[in-house]
Amino acid sequence: MQLTSFTDYGLRMLMRMASAPDRAYSTAELAEEFKLSRNHLTKIMQRLAQGGIVETRRGVSGGARLRRDPEEIRLGDVVRLLERGQALVECFRPDGNNCTIEGCCRLKARLRHAEARFIEDLNQSTLADIALPERVVA
Repeated sequence: MQLTSFTDYGLRMLMRMASAPDRAYSTAELAEEFKLSRNHLTKIMQRLAQGGIVETRRGVSGGARLRRDPEEIRLGDVVRLLERGQALVECFRPDGNNCTIEGCCRLKARLRHAEARFIEDLNQSTLADIALPERVVA
């Protein structure tokens, strides 16, 4: 299983935000720290806001901050949110009707089960468990 870069970058941002959960972070600041595209991070931040993980504010004192304590944010829930629309295999996609063994395949159910267990396992950990050390700005 391979997570998308969208999810990878989203988790990195959240790991940083969990290091100082009361602080607001700009996408420009996070993009600079992780050497990533600000536009790409903005799209990820929007998904996180839509999913209730972060709240965003515009303006001079704006930025994004965690909506809940890092101890309350489960990793599996974050991955499920960020991977939304990314099918594990082609036949899981809503338009995935190109399978020639549909109807007699015994793999699909096992893959669904494995995918669910993957999320359940990640949900044993919270964002607090993976928070990065707080950055010291000189």
